[in-house]
Amino acid sequence: MRSSLTITISVWRAIFLREALDRLFRERAAWFWLLIEPVTHIGFLALMWGVVRTTNMGGMDVVVWLMVGMLAFFLFRRTGIQVMYAVDCNRPLFAYRQVKPFDTAIVRGGLEAFIMALVSVIIITIVNLLGRDAIPSDPLLVMGAALGLWLFGMGYGLIASVLMELVPELEHILKILMMPLYLISGVIWPLSSIPMPYRDHLMLNPVAHGIEAMRLGYVPHYHAVPGLSLSYLYACSAVSIFLGLLLYRRYVLRLVMQ
Repeated sequence: MRSSLTITISVWRAIFLREALDRLFRERAAWFWLLIEPVTHIGFLALMWGVVRTTNMGGMDVVVWLMVGMLAFFLFRRTGIQVMYAVDCNRPLFAYRQVKPFDTAIVRGGLEAFIMALVSVIIITIVNLLGRDAIPSDPLLVMGAALGLWLFGMGYGLIASVLMELVPELEHILKILMMPLYLISGVIWPLSSIPMPYRDHLMLNPVAHGIEAMRLGYVPHYHAVPGLSLSYLYACSAVSIFLGLLLYRRYVLRLVMQ
């Protein structure tokens, strides 16, 4: 007789294969669009900064600065959105009693982390081949910041998926929310240039801490925004995941029966 752990691992493996096939081969050249989206953002913004003759941002090459910020934000955003739709996209699987809503969420989040790792390696290699130094000086700090952003994306997705089931109209607000987050997280301009007290207000956003920490991991002499705290990012991630799990437990029947 199989143990609960063995059954859970088998369920996760089956969902992972199903999700990976759907994510990479759902439409023509789907894998290409996963890569081209961040590349387009980085290329366009690098061109814009080049037009105003900016080559350095806080002690970092502006292209590497943009690359790190963009990959960090995309890790959070894609994880959050994929987890947000995990229950909705896998609802037929809940006919099997071994499959729980949380299984689909954790597998979708894990798959997105795997895809973003591959996308990041390819983009970093391309930037290096273009003659930019895109190798992190402190890989542990970079991975720690990436893990914090991924966890916060998981928490965001868990909470958002339950809220969407309770109030379907919230879907539009949650999707629109990503655009202001993109603008205020320090992805496209340095938060250190924002005057006080507005900068302190922007640093309430945990994503900004993750992005700045990742840049600091690339260049130790990077002029990170004052008040940077990786602990704050992890605290927000823990609270959001805990709240998301509570909501999943409270409304598990509603998630399955919708």
